[in-house]
Amino acid sequence: MTTVSDRPTSVPTAAPAAGVSALASEADAEVDVAYLTDHLLGRWSELRQVARGIAGDPRFAKIEGQTMAESRARVLNQLKLLVEEAQVLRAFPERLGGKNDAGGNIAGFEELLAADPSLQIKAGVQWGLFGAAILHLGTPDQHDRLLPGAMSVAVPGAFAMTETGHGSDVASIATTATYDEQAGEFVIHTPFRAAWKDYLGNAGEHGTAAVVFAQLITGGVNHGVHAFYVTIRETLPDGAAGAFVPGVGGEDDGLKGGLNGIDNGRLYFDQVRVPREDLLARYGQVAADGTYTSPIGSPGRRFFTMLGSLVQGRVSLDGAAGVASKIALATAIRYGNERRQFTGASETEETVLLDYAEHQRRLIPLIAEAYAGHFAHDRLLDLFHAVFSGEMDTPESREDLETMAAALKPISTWRALETLQTAREACGGAGFLTENRLVSLRADFDVYATFEGDNTVLLQLVGKRLLADYAADFKAIDGIGMARFVVERAADTVLYKTPLVRATQTIVDTGSVRRAAGHLRGETAQRELLTDRVEAMVADLATALRPASKLDRGKAAALFNAHQHELIEAARAHSDLLQWEAFTKALADVRDPGTVQVLTWVRDLYGLTVIEKNLAWYLINGRLSGQRARTVTSYIDRLVARLRPHAQSLVDSFGYGPEHIRAAIATGAEQVRQDEAREYYRQQRASGDAPTHEKTIKKAAR
Repeated sequence: MTTVSDRPTSVPTAAPAAGVSALASEADAEVDVAYLTDHLLGRWSELRQVARGIAGDPRFAKIEGQTMAESRARVLNQLKLLVEEAQVLRAFPERLGGKNDAGGNIAGFEELLAADPSLQIKAGVQWGLFGAAILHLGTPDQHDRLLPGAMSVAVPGAFAMTETGHGSDVASIATTATYDEQAGEFVIHTPFRAAWKDYLGNAGEHGTAAVVFAQLITGGVNHGVHAFYVTIRETLPDGAAGAFVPGVGGEDDGLKGGLNGIDNGRLYFDQVRVPREDLLARYGQVAADGTYTSPIGSPGRRFFTMLGSLVQGRVSLDGAAGVASKIALATAIRYGNERRQFTGASETEETVLLDYAEHQRRLIPLIAEAYAGHFAHDRLLDLFHAVFSGEMDTPESREDLETMAAALKPISTWRALETLQTAREACGGAGFLTENRLVSLRADFDVYATFEGDNTVLLQLVGKRLLADYAADFKAIDGIGMARFVVERAADTVLYKTPLVRATQTIVDTGSVRRAAGHLRGETAQRELLTDRVEAMVADLATALRPASKLDRGKAAALFNAHQHELIEAARAHSDLLQWEAFTKALADVRDPGTVQVLTWVRDLYGLTVIEKNLAWYLINGRLSGQRARTVTSYIDRLVARLRPHAQSLVDSFGYGPEHIRAAIATGAEQVRQDEAREYYRQQRASGDAPTHEKTIKKAAR
């Protein structure tokens, strides 16, 4: 797979990054914020800066408290402004005004979340789903005919794949497109209520066309899911959407838990006739006489190829999740560095929130996770661009891209929700105020966990790929080699299921907690622990599922279902490893010694946090002794304390200004309030006007 197969060789713990003569000492370690900000902008730095300029423009910022109708109208207008002022069409062909720049397009698009998640998602619906489906599933002639309207938003469009009765299981959708060879048309039909297309952006109000996914039937044969360009509403003289065209109907989804600037809705089709030429025909064609042909002979491979060409949605959501996490952390860290509470450490001075160990423990590991996610997303975006630019467009690289996107998008979106909630709580009552954005951003972001594939279903896809790769490793092994593997695997299992390895660790560590911690903080040890967890989990799962090949379908499904949780956990472990490896590789590109030292601590914090979250597995499976396991938490605490002075610099380096964060408590206003209060009490004490506390009088009387 993308991560495991090109895993780098072990590197000594203190090896300096390429181009750096040596790591800075702990005392000299300091983040160069300007350097790191520029470095994090990455390959498409200029495009990200343009997009951030748009995101910081008040015309594109979300106005909190608007009605649903007001928000929808504003976001639609913003979408049209983006065509005029931003570089949102870069993914499209040059001959139509685009740049054929798949990666750069996504890099800019994901930054729009800082303006308004509704704007980002509506742009994603229009260009990343509706337009991208025409681009990737249509022919060049169809591009010339259909893309200009989608690109200019003259034709607002919906992406009609999901059905009320079938979400992630696209292969089982019930909408049909039956070819009538006498008329030369397809008849699109939803045969029952559960087949209605549902949750579709642009379907509730603004959309005049849709790319509709349906089972293509011709000559009595079902050739599986294909996409059709279908007009759904009339276009009024002023360009607005009018009434549904005959045969098309639907409902508005109405008020949602978030993203109310998007007009989600439902559509149904009652024997709607569509010209044969509007079958998006890159992967499947129907001749006038009804004959079906495809450049991909296997129906299963054809289906996954069509869906795989739309993977950019998952890629962009992974990036947008990173933006949401960074905004939340920038808010909470700034507030935590300014807000004061309790005088435990001083008779007169209250303590800054971020000086409390538990406050640090809540927030600083999330900074480490945000950095790990950032560097993993950079690798994902590079792979996406390589595939869709044609630089590395092979079936294998497409499969790697799909798997990597499916591994990262669930973790990053869940992480963003956790980070937003933790940041909200860390800011107390102020975090609950809409003016500080955290609650509304979390509400808008909630559905990202099910956008473009439910997170748990995506991790199941990753788990299946891990099992397939594991099985493929043995295809070329002869009988002797397989026998040797079985013996070695059995010995490995016995070793780790006895106290032997743990006892060895305890003997080595006896009398030196520092030695145990020193072992775990090493890059080699972290890699071994994270890698071993993935490999052992996959091997155990493969062994448990091996009987399925000899069972009937029902029993095989039951066996798989019984081990579904282990499959998901193996996929999570793979995602953890993927992010740690991406972070480790990224360190080699950092040139400033002080910055790379701090980032190395951040990487270690990420790796050890993953291990700490999974200590039960490491203990149960004999990978760590009890003594060494205890040092994981103690060393995390030391790392967190070491990184506390750098927390502000690390979040400042994300590069988001007040115009992007838009939280009143992240503007310095809290510092002004605290300074005013401290000065008031200082003057009161200096003047002798401060009242004497009752406890002081009683203490003096004793």
